[in-house]
Amino acid sequence: MVGIADGMIEIPGGTFRMGSDKHYPEEAPSHRVTVDPFLIDATPVTNAQFRDFVKATGYVTWAEIDPDPKDYPGAKPGMLKAGGLVFTPPKRIADLRDWSQWWRFTFGATWKRPYGKGSHIGGLDDHPVVQVAYKDAEAYARWAGKELPTEAEWEFAARSGLEEKEFAWGDELTPGGKHMANTWQGNFPVGNDLADGYARTSPVRAFPANGYGVHDMIGNTWEWTSDWYSPKHDADASKACCIPENPRGAPMEGSYDPGQPAIRIPRKVLKGGSHLCAPSYCRRYRPAARHAEPVDTSTSHVGFRCVRREST
Repeated sequence: MVGIADGMIEIPGGTFRMGSDKHYPEEAPSHRVTVDPFLIDATPVTNAQFRDFVKATGYVTWAEIDPDPKDYPGAKPGMLKAGGLVFTPPKRIADLRDWSQWWRFTFGATWKRPYGKGSHIGGLDDHPVVQVAYKDAEAYARWAGKELPTEAEWEFAARSGLEEKEFAWGDELTPGGKHMANTWQGNFPVGNDLADGYARTSPVRAFPANGYGVHDMIGNTWEWTSDWYSPKHDADASKACCIPENPRGAPMEGSYDPGQPAIRIPRKVLKGGSHLCAPSYCRRYRPAARHAEPVDTSTSHVGFRCVRREST
């Protein structure tokens, strides 16, 4: 039975098929997983909620602290300043594989100024907080008496009992022409048609909840999970006898980016896609989709939500 308690949704737990063999390689193998019952926030953590946390604790986020040069060998001294990554639509692009054409490291970008100097969150209390690194999300969860979800818990809650469906609501992206999540429409990254009504983040209850009553599991912002990233699921789909129970992901050592061997920043799994996911580029607005994010990185399209486990 699914219910609501203290702004959280009671998730019954159970066994489901996690991942996908039909899309990106990191989603494979599709495999059976069991999770215990837990509670999950009905929405991502909002700007208003994060502000309450900062006021109560005096917490300073990762994006507000200058980077330590020892962590970034070879970095230009002028770049070692506080800030975060901000999506900046280009007028044209040369190669979709080069994400630096639309992402800019922006000095002064923080949760209070998500797009840098001159931006603000006035009037956006019910939008998801962004520009939060993993440790920021973890600190909030600890303060709230909660934890961050595992990838398996997150995906189970997102699927809401719809076994092996493409999306959190079924197999059509826009059933009957209705937009079910805040994603990108048009030619990414140069032209967003705004058919869903939003250029960037949206209020956390702007789109329908899934079958469990949870909002924004797909689109709007990516969400941190507690699992270390691996290039594929750490599972053996052939072993039907041995269904993993409450898996906690792969070891940290395997999460480092092989493309940047000199930078030893581990990466966590993000889930859910964001308002920048588009059919023409990033089709990760699905429960099975996953993405790697360095724990030190904050961006204008990553947020989080929390869980509370019945056993803790």
